[in-house]
Amino acid sequence: MTHDITTQWTGDPRESLRVGEGFRLDAQDPEATPGYGGDKKTGASDLAAAAGILDEYQEKLFAQSRSDATDASVLLVLQAMDTAGKGGIVRHVVGSVDPQGVSLTAFKKPTPEELEHDFLWRIRKAVPEPGIIGVFDRSHYEDVLIGRVRELAPAEEIERRYDEINAFERELTERGVRIVKVMLNISADEQKERLLERLDRPDKHWKFNPGDIDERAMWPAYMDAYQTVFERTSTEHAPWYVVPANRKWYARLAVQALLLSALEEIDPQWPAATFDVEAERRRLLKG
Repeated sequence: MTHDITTQWTGDPRESLRVGEGFRLDAQDPEATPGYGGDKKTGASDLAAAAGILDEYQEKLFAQSRSDATDASVLLVLQAMDTAGKGGIVRHVVGSVDPQGVSLTAFKKPTPEELEHDFLWRIRKAVPEPGIIGVFDRSHYEDVLIGRVRELAPAEEIERRYDEINAFERELTERGVRIVKVMLNISADEQKERLLERLDRPDKHWKFNPGDIDERAMWPAYMDAYQTVFERTSTEHAPWYVVPANRKWYARLAVQALLLSALEEIDPQWPAATFDVEAERRRLLKG
């Protein structure tokens, strides 16, 4: 990371969180804070300090795209088991930038119309335009996660989808989309505590879904499905990052850092004026 703020990051999160060769999800500690030497207090301070930098990058990206100077955009893909904190990422990280430069899509169960098309049909319609930070709250990966665990498609169809996803993501990167794929890694015990909190608090009842308990029963199958996803679709052009999520403050800080790195690589610039600035100043002062 090169943004000009002092933080407790001791290493590049793109390296410490990236899924590489030999990666094992079951060897990751959801309580860990890899690459970060601070605590919850310093994490909150660092998150707030970097929010302004993220906002400026987003505005530059948006402004540059309005002048047709770039085709670049960013796509943040958020995948996780329930209660892992996707909503908190959207509110506390993405929510720190101008909403006109953000496109959020929360993918739910496919509609009858969507089921009539290829699984990527609805995904393609939500790809961010140039200048936009797009966020997928769940994504095309549901079709190889739930699809596999719940046996919603034949095994050979699931296999085909991995290759189709890789081709799709390569197509996006060639069009200028920077893809940041994040799996928020929460432990089963932490999820239980968060679900219990939703039951204990009337203001959280609306967030509780009885189906979440049914999904917990299939936790090992989901972990196996995620492992296969990482092995098949963590590519050079669109790598996966597994972010420990038991500590919400760390997960938010890590995703913010990954977004900042993607924007730094794009390096958006304020577009040059298409008019004579001094001439326009003189005209205005005469008025």
